[in-house]
Amino acid sequence: MITVVSFLDRLAPGLYILLTAAFAWNLWKARRTGHQYRATYFELEREMTRVRRVNALTVLVLVGLAGLLLLGVQKSMLPFLRQVQDIQAFQQEIAQNIDGSFATSTPRSPDQAALNIQPVAPLGGDDNPIIQLTPTLTPEPLGTIIPNPPDTQGCTDPRATLNLPANGMRIFQPIALEGTAYTDNFSEAKIEISGPATNDAWSVIAIIPQPVMAAGAFYQFSPAPYADTGSGLYQLRLMVFDITQQPVASCMINIYISAPPETPTPTVTPSS
Repeated sequence: MITVVSFLDRLAPGLYILLTAAFAWNLWKARRTGHQYRATYFELEREMTRVRRVNALTVLVLVGLAGLLLLGVQKSMLPFLRQVQDIQAFQQEIAQNIDGSFATSTPRSPDQAALNIQPVAPLGGDDNPIIQLTPTLTPEPLGTIIPNPPDTQGCTDPRATLNLPANGMRIFQPIALEGTAYTDNFSEAKIEISGPATNDAWSVIAIIPQPVMAAGAFYQFSPAPYADTGSGLYQLRLMVFDITQQPVASCMINIYISAPPETPTPTVTPSS
């Protein structure tokens, strides 16, 4: 049903032109036969003219009704059928209960980090324990890691490290780059990317003007421009330069940039 109605909606501009032309022609014909009816004195000719005028007026009424019917199909029937179709599709998607594949770029919590912490006896014994300050084990912040990613390059020099994102991490939303970037006589550090969107050429995406001595966040990376033009495997590189503009340390990791995964929650797009 909706196929036929949609077909009529697409043909509506041409149908309106034909109906307008038919209405104008029969209106002219009705006026012309009206003048002829009043001008003739012969009974047979008057009868024939009257029949032609009635036929023209009848066609005028039918053309007007056809135009109103077409307008009603466009303004009332088509939106209603589209709404019914959206509701049926929504119900069918809920009935199927299809979940999307799980993917996250959110760092995992400590209870998911597979920390193997063995219980130990307190110092001083159970009766007289001694409390000491101990460092807290922090898990490596990981999200979704693609299996068997290519090896990193560099990243052994503490002056240029990338702790987040991790090598082989799938990225589909903005993420803070964390690591270190420093050297003696520091000039600047550059963040570069290479992949499908750059035709595998290195492109500078940010310049860090201040050294980052302690590991921490130093740039907010957004994958959207690269996901829109070419999802896939990318190389992300941190280069540290001294005042002679010579690279003294670097760290290159591999990341997978993609569009955000589809939500498992069914959604209905309103019809136009």
